[in-house]
Amino acid sequence: MWNAWGNGNGDGDRDFLRHDGEMGRLIDAYDWSETALGPIGNWSPSLRAIVAFLIHTPVPMVMLWGEPGTMIYNDGYSVFAGENHPRILGLPVREAWPEVADFNDNVMKVGLAGGTLAYKDHLLQLDRTGGLEDVWMNLDYSPVFGDDGAPAGVLAVVVETTEAVGAAAALRESEARLRFLDDLGRQTMLSTDADEILATTTRMVGEELGVSICAYADMDEDGDGFTIRGDWAAEGSASIVGHYRLSAFGELAVRNLNAGDPLVIHDNGSKLPAAAAATFRDIGIAATICMPLVKEGRLTALMAIHHREPHVWSDYELAFIRDVADRSWAHIERVGTEEELRKTAERLRDLNETLEMRVADRTAALDRSQTQFRLLVQGVTDYAIYMLDGEGHVSSWNAGAERIKGYRPDEIIGHHFSAFYEEADRAALEPQRALETARREGRFGAEGWRIRKDGTRFRASVAIEAIHGDDGALIGFAKITRDMSEREEVQQELELAREALFQSQKLEAIGQLTGGIAHDFNNLLMAIRSGLELLRKRPGLEPQAAKLLDNCLQATDRGAALTQRMLAFARRQELSTEAVILAQLVGGMMELLQRALGPAFVIETRFPAALAAVAADVNQLEMALLNLAVNARDAMPGGGAIAIGAVEQDVRPGAVADLAPGRYVRLSVTDNGAGMDAATLARAADPFFTTKGIGKGTGLGLSMVHGFAQQLGGALQMESEVGRGTSAHIWLPLSDAQTGAAVPDTEPVEAASTACRRILVVDDDAIILMNTAALLEDLGHQVIEAGSGEEALELLRAHPDIAILITDQAMPGMTGSELIAAARAERPALPVILATGYGETPADVTQGLQRLGKPFGQKDLERAVAQAAA
Repeated sequence: MWNAWGNGNGDGDRDFLRHDGEMGRLIDAYDWSETALGPIGNWSPSLRAIVAFLIHTPVPMVMLWGEPGTMIYNDGYSVFAGENHPRILGLPVREAWPEVADFNDNVMKVGLAGGTLAYKDHLLQLDRTGGLEDVWMNLDYSPVFGDDGAPAGVLAVVVETTEAVGAAAALRESEARLRFLDDLGRQTMLSTDADEILATTTRMVGEELGVSICAYADMDEDGDGFTIRGDWAAEGSASIVGHYRLSAFGELAVRNLNAGDPLVIHDNGSKLPAAAAATFRDIGIAATICMPLVKEGRLTALMAIHHREPHVWSDYELAFIRDVADRSWAHIERVGTEEELRKTAERLRDLNETLEMRVADRTAALDRSQTQFRLLVQGVTDYAIYMLDGEGHVSSWNAGAERIKGYRPDEIIGHHFSAFYEEADRAALEPQRALETARREGRFGAEGWRIRKDGTRFRASVAIEAIHGDDGALIGFAKITRDMSEREEVQQELELAREALFQSQKLEAIGQLTGGIAHDFNNLLMAIRSGLELLRKRPGLEPQAAKLLDNCLQATDRGAALTQRMLAFARRQELSTEAVILAQLVGGMMELLQRALGPAFVIETRFPAALAAVAADVNQLEMALLNLAVNARDAMPGGGAIAIGAVEQDVRPGAVADLAPGRYVRLSVTDNGAGMDAATLARAADPFFTTKGIGKGTGLGLSMVHGFAQQLGGALQMESEVGRGTSAHIWLPLSDAQTGAAVPDTEPVEAASTACRRILVVDDDAIILMNTAALLEDLGHQVIEAGSGEEALELLRAHPDIAILITDQAMPGMTGSELIAAARAERPALPVILATGYGETPADVTQGLQRLGKPFGQKDLERAVAQAAA
């Protein structure tokens, strides 16, 4: 060890500084005699050992020796020090970094006392390039000891994290912006009025960013005048709706906005000429960001955010308003286009009606054309797709290649692909040129004549793609050949694919609309039902009036059942999944099924003894079975046999549409009725589609079963043949628990407690709020009403004796789940009942609350209150 550090007898004993890095040489060359450390030759063994360790470590480190904290550091720290290096080598730390002198004083105090310090992502303002900058660092300070064993200095490990901290902040801002844009899209997606869309947008932007004003404007034809059509103003700021001249706001505004660049001003008073600044000041604006919309070279619209006081706008705020403006204008343009398309369709429909008589003589020709079109679609063929090795030999062959070129795989694999070229092209080295182009540029494409096995020629469109491995080496080529004589058939195939995509998007849109309608309908039924129940309880009702009220209540129950079907189709119902033994469930339903079907029908059941339990909602599965049985009954007007059975099967990828591979139980309901043709079968599960007469069906039965099955992770599969009957299969996932009840628990709920409680009821619908309060008061409770989440929080703070909170979910401003979170932050033990017209409980709702589905009756409400208070 002594030889490693030198013998300490002279300035030349510097072996411990030998290192390839710059700092070893700088430390060796530095005149330490003027510092508290003295000449290198007089350094103590402990100091030499620490310096040797320091300069050989790649991690940025600095040693602060003695009470002055004389700085000795390594190459990594020299990079961190920036332009301060090498000036600060040998300086006391307070002199080297005067801007953080107090911080370093504490470091030296703790370290020399034998203590340690550690900071993660610590922010300091440092001068490394001639000006202060924010620097985030991970800092670890430890004492270093002299020959006498006492702390002689402090060793610091300095790892800069500025870039990582900035990236994390940028990610958080991006996520916040995307969440806002998603919420804005949901709030405006159903609106077709531009002013309504922009009014919602300005309000949400203003509230989100906390600005004084958010406004939108349209430019006049002259390019100077503009009209602010609408705005949102915070409390203390006045609306700026009106007509203005762009030139009055200064040359900067005119130049930037007409060029399509945002106008960003932090302080209008100091950054603009006096006249322009006065224009802003007169309408209460001190800082502004204005986003332009330029179309076809002309400024057409503006969206802006303003502060009434000077404000330094952040990059986040600029990106935020830019994204919002782009999204809003795109939405408005799309709405306008859709409206124009609707009007065009109406005009075309009117024109068609006037031309009906003129096209009568063309019906036969149209029928022939339609027949030819069907034949063309049925004749669509695949592409020839195969692989070549690096030299051009065929290494794989698909059915399309065999069909187009005529070779079987065993006849062509291993042969060179030039066999498909004409003799003249082979002589001109066209095959080699194609491969070389693909090898050099990554792709080759062309059209030309090719030869089939039988010697016939065909016009082909070919593409050759170079395929490389992970290491970049060429593996071979993918070759695609298309018979151009069949281009029209392929085009028709593409049209069919587009139509299928359109149908899928249409069903998704109908599902979203249906779920929203069901929610609103549940709210309406809630208001009606609660009022009817209170009227029904009035003493002295005439028998006729009582009967009419009972009929109305039954009608609300039927309406509630209809909304459940709509929610099932939209996959927004609340499912209570449990292990279900199908044989027991169907056995328990036999009496109900037989009554629903009638004496002309025989029900046959076929269930294996060892059939696995399935994961399903019992009530919804019973409803689905009843729907399928009634459909089977309607397909056999004269009566017959209906079979209900199940089998357990493995499903391969793609075997059943919309069903993931795995093991399932297939529950089937089969009839031998009239059956359906292919066109009817394709639409059987479409919402509101029915083959029954007017008034005999809603068209939601199979849609409900389809939505229910998909929500469970299964699928609905229909099979039918005209004259032979129909089978409806529900594919159900297996349950993790292999035992479970086949029917729901039907034990009566204990009678609700009659104790009087003070209950806070929250709903933005005044009618539902009033009626719910009346139902509770009729049960003997004291009720406090609130029309919003914000008002509810104020009332909770003002009335500590509130025992239960009942809140709606879908409310403007603050939702029910947000109110629950805020209330429980102040009163964690507060019982809560969430009353909602949606089928499912929101994902962000906290656990441990009662859910009460709208519409609910007084008994439902009484039971929920008792359970919440238990």
